[in-house]
Amino acid sequence: MAIREQVQTALGTLPGAEKKIAHAFLANYPSIGLSTIAELAALAGTSAPTVLRFVSRLGFESYPEFQRVLRNDVQAQLMSPLERARTTGPDIDNPALKASFAGITANLAATLRAVPESEFEAACDLLSDHKSACYLLGGRFTDTIAAYMAAHLQIIRPNVRHFDGQTSTWRDQLLDVRPGDVAVLFDIRRYQSDLVRLGELLVERKARILLITDPWLSPIARSARVVLPCVVDANRTWDSSITLMAVAEALIDRVSRAQSEAARARMQALEDIHWNNLPGR
Repeated sequence: MAIREQVQTALGTLPGAEKKIAHAFLANYPSIGLSTIAELAALAGTSAPTVLRFVSRLGFESYPEFQRVLRNDVQAQLMSPLERARTTGPDIDNPALKASFAGITANLAATLRAVPESEFEAACDLLSDHKSACYLLGGRFTDTIAAYMAAHLQIIRPNVRHFDGQTSTWRDQLLDVRPGDVAVLFDIRRYQSDLVRLGELLVERKARILLITDPWLSPIARSARVVLPCVVDANRTWDSSITLMAVAEALIDRVSRAQSEAARARMQALEDIHWNNLPGR
């Protein structure tokens, strides 16, 4: 588990002073974690001994060890697919299909541990708010999941839209975003700058952001209302998006069950539309 993910997971159990350090660390990741103990303590408004207790609570024997692991996290976060291909190499002792499925299984289990149930329920509450419109968008490889999720949500609740077209038209589509609307954004390493900028514009329009990201957390996390970190590292050239799809499907299912009566009414109306448009009717 990446340090940023560890800190997020531990937030609910940290004492007050250490929680201040956690918030300062998350808001200024990763630079503040690579600074001195005194600088981190000053930013959080605490003391050097509190910083040491904080890193100890995370399982590190010293602050230098904490920084060494943090540097490794940052390096892993910035690796390109080409660099990952050079470092992983072929697994000659394990059949390809078996190895791939084993990695997927491990990622699903790790994601289940990384996503607090309270955050998942908070995400479902956002998606179940029919008074607010819901917008969805992803990056180069994740937008297909955003579109898939939008297609399902459009059936079970009103006012669901998928940002479409070229990136230059995204700002035009912001015209309809109102305060309190929900934006579901998918963003994994190497984070897409235009998507990050769109997140900033959504915040300016007082939209509530649900971010589905990786353990290192997209910069959008700084302003997101809810963050669901998914494990994507598959120890191969390309990251795996299976966990993002699994979380998307879990959200769709949970919202469908929570809004069962309204969802059934909309699905019945859709069935009637399809039935009445069959040839010969």
